[in-house]
This record gives sequence, C-alpha cells and structure tokens, in this order.
Amino acid sequence: MVRRISGINAIFSLFFITIGICIGVFLQGQMLMTHGQSIAVTATAQPGSGTLSSQSQLFRGIYTRVNPSVVSLRVRISMQNRQVGSDSGQPNSNQPYQIAAGSGFVYDTLGHIVTNAHVVQGTDLVEVTFSDGNIMRASLVGIDLDSDLAVIKVQGDTSHYAPIPLADSDAIQVGDTAIAIGNPFEEAGTMTQGIVSALHRTVQGLQTNGSASYSIPDAIQTDAAVNPGNSGGPLLNENGQVIGINEQIEAPAGQYSGISFAISSNMVRSVIPALIQDGKVAHSYLGISSVSLDLDINEALKLPPTTRGALVLSVAVNSPAAQAGIHAGQQTVDTSNIPTGGDVITAINNQPIRSSDELIAYLFTKTTVGQTVTLTVLRGGASQAVQVKLVARPALSQR
Repeated sequence: MVRRISGINAIFSLFFITIGICIGVFLQGQMLMTHGQSIAVTATAQPGSGTLSSQSQLFRGIYTRVNPSVVSLRVRISMQNRQVGSDSGQPNSNQPYQIAAGSGFVYDTLGHIVTNAHVVQGTDLVEVTFSDGNIMRASLVGIDLDSDLAVIKVQGDTSHYAPIPLADSDAIQVGDTAIAIGNPFEEAGTMTQGIVSALHRTVQGLQTNGSASYSIPDAIQTDAAVNPGNSGGPLLNENGQVIGINEQIEAPAGQYSGISFAISSNMVRSVIPALIQDGKVAHSYLGISSVSLDLDINEALKLPPTTRGALVLSVAVNSPAAQAGIHAGQQTVDTSNIPTGGDVITAINNQPIRSSDELIAYLFTKTTVGQTVTLTVLRGGASQAVQVKLVARPALSQR
C-alpha cells in the first residue's frame, strides 16, 4: 500500500489521515557517505568534553543554513473541490471544508515555493509559515498531477530567504546521506536523516481512474523518516542541496516499513520552470501498458532467458502506439496470467530498454510532445524499427 504524506489538521479527526502513520528510523552511523565514498568521522564527542563530532557539526550546519528556507503549509480544501483518493481525508458533512498541512521550500528570489501537487490540489486558501514565524498567504501558480509537483507564490517580500539549490540527482548513489526537513504532524522544522536506499523507482502518480494510472519515474527511495506533513519538503544531500521532494511512503497494512519516495531534483528542474511560465506542463504519451520481461515470459515467447525489455500488454485506441501499429499481447502465460505474444520493446532511439520502468522514465524525461521516436521491437522473434509520433498525455477519463 502506498501512502502520500500530507498531514491533516487534528481537529477534523484522525480519520482524515488517509495516508496512515508510520514511524521512521533515525540512522546514526560512524561513517558519512558521499557519492559512494566514505568519510571517516574523525572527531568523537566525549561526555562533558563539549566537543561535537564532525557528523553533528555537519547536520547542525545544514539545518542552520537550510531550515530558514523550508516552509510549513496550511491549506484549506472545500468539500466541493475535494479530490477522491487525495490526502484531504474522508468527507465530513458537518464541515464545509477541510484543513491539511504540508511542506515546501523556497525556489527562487521571486517568492516561488515548490511543493507537491497533492498538497495544494483543490485548495482555495494557502498559508505559508517560515521558520522565523513570518506567515504569508500564497496563490497557486502551476500544478502538474503527472509529476506530483506544484508551484505557489507568496504575497510578500521573500528576498531575505535564500533559495535552496538543486543537486544533480543523476549523480547520487545508493548509500549517500539523505536528510529530510519538513512539517510532519505539523511539527515545523523537523529534521531526520538516513541514506539513499535505492534509485530509479517508479511510483503511482495522481492521475488515476481506478483501473489505470500514470506513473512517476526516477523516484528516489530513502529510509529517512518522513510522516504526514512532510509532503512537498526537501530531501537533501550532505551539501544542503535538494536531491528530491518527499512525496509518499510505502506503508503495508498501515505499518512503518522504512521506505519512502521522493520526486527527483532533475524532474523538479525540468517541470518547475514550465509551471512558473505556463501554469502547466505537457508530457509525452505513447499509449501502451507494459510489463518487464521475466523468465516465464521469455520462455513463453521462445526468447533467450537473458532478453530484457518491456512487453506490450495493451494499446490504447487511437493512441500514437495504435497508429504506429504496435501489437498488444493475446496469449497467456499460465504461471503469471500475463498476456504474451505482443511486441517487446527493447530500445527507444537506440537507447536499450531493460524494463517497463526504464521505458516510462525515458518517455518522461527524454522526450517532448510532437517528437517522433524510434522503437526497436521484437515481433515474432524478429527485430524491427517502428516510428511513433508522440502526443500530449490525455486525462485518464478521456482514454
């Protein structure tokens, strides 16, 4: 079960918290990890000595520098605008609106704040509180449900709050330090620490119709403790740079699992400028559902066991894939109940595709609407190239 991590004001009952509550683990290590290299902690605090370890000095420095630019959000969502399945809780006929909480951070010197789309979706009031107690109202500038990113702009002078720089998320590695600062349970200015525990995860986006959904690729997995209210806040490296936006937690049966996900900083870098300029952003659409090859599927398709790619399960009517003649599966593998016999996509624009997730990530981050791409597909055991002209993603209700 995946839970998003916006918080709901306690006065409306704990039942409003649909994302569950999970308690994170604060990891203390004797080695700091940076880009795969270990840095020994050379100073160890002794009782009564007054000497701080280098690790404590590092965390103190990051907090002092970054926390002033991390904000707490209080949003009001009318029952009329409440989105089914959103973090705004269950309907309450006794209240005309609901109050939710989230986090964000200063993006530039013009008053723009970055947060999650699910924090501000459907809101008619946004209050931004800075760590110094300064409170400002904000208006929605742009929102993108497909990446779960949004931009708001505060109505006031923010020139003395320094923007938090974005890191290159392609450069981070598993084991790197990950630090979250945000507003969990409306406890503003909370800092937790862990590591980057995995990369290139694919998580479910906000656009869904119950039977289908768009996915968000290249998410960063971390064990840094995040909870309701952390949504939209920064995940930082040990230089105090943003590597991701805390977005959702994995919470099977509502229990803590030590896994949360953040939208990568490079996705922020590609989406946010468009939201500031146009209020929205268009994403490329191919029009298929697919699954990664495994041994059972390879055997059913009579492919070598080492073959990797994305098997096409279905093709949307009138989609770019349909117009290009991409084939969907017809047969069924007994052990997995997966339809096979369709095309297997092994590359896009000569970039090898090893999984369905890699195909989604390439389309999301490397292509533009209107671009013609070349898919390399296996059909009947033979490889061939198929030209496909991509269009903008339609709303799922229109599919």
